[in-house]
Amino acid sequence: MTKDQVATLATTIVFVTGAFWGLYWLPVRALDQMGLTGAWGTVAITGAAVLLLGPLAGRRWRAVLKTDRVALVSIALGGAAFALYSIAFVYGRVAIIILLYFLTPVWSTLIARYVMGWHTPRLRVVAIALGLVGLAVMLSADGTAPLPRSAGEWMGLVSGLLWSVATTGIRSKSDLGPVPAAFVFALGAAAAAAVMAPFLEPFPPLIANVGWGSVLGLSLFAGAVWWGLSVVGLMWATIRLEPARVGILLMAEVVVGAISAALIAGEILNITELIGGALVIAAGILEVWPVRRPSSSASA
Repeated sequence: MTKDQVATLATTIVFVTGAFWGLYWLPVRALDQMGLTGAWGTVAITGAAVLLLGPLAGRRWRAVLKTDRVALVSIALGGAAFALYSIAFVYGRVAIIILLYFLTPVWSTLIARYVMGWHTPRLRVVAIALGLVGLAVMLSADGTAPLPRSAGEWMGLVSGLLWSVATTGIRSKSDLGPVPAAFVFALGAAAAAAVMAPFLEPFPPLIANVGWGSVLGLSLFAGAVWWGLSVVGLMWATIRLEPARVGILLMAEVVVGAISAALIAGEILNITELIGGALVIAAGILEVWPVRRPSSSASA
């Protein structure tokens, strides 16, 4: 393929991945209704992903062993962040969970500045301000203090923070290929979900009116498509596109998630929440907006 064709394919993969993750709440809640309550549905999905990706990653085990340990921990932590994000859909409203997760630009910029010591352009500072204002507006929509109001909202907020920490390590240390990286990612998610599950809900009993074949089939499908195919595709595509383009394309998840939740689950945001959400999205766009590199005389 030509360079332009590769770029077009990568762009399509990233956009479709973002849009598809906007529908991820559907299998999570379906498994919850089938009896895999709380985090158990996420355990099933991520466990299926580990089983499916394991044989493929096993062929590249030497690459995994040679990978920097900080990179491996960061990838696994990214999976744990996504597991928390997945579990949040059981305990909170879809659009709010997604928007809280997409506060990652705020946390990423703060980590880059105060932990990594990287330069912070003024546009990133504006992104932080917009994100925090959007968070306050969105969470105070009912006239209460601007704090998460449910376990799901707290999980969505914390998952974004953990993802910011993970991506910092991934960007600075990882050179692992897409397939083994997706396996480590799923392994970290499965481990995190398995640890959390018993504390959230009791182990699900066998439910007579739900066929476990259906539960297994849905778990395998979600694990293969969302945690397997889409993650591998995203890791392949992101290194072939500018970070700004990737960040903006992935925001399709917010739109698809909000619309699908409104149409299917009847979860409609009020005007204040919409304003807060718009500010969060604006912060995300500013975070990936191209900026001029600082001159050599500029201070960090």
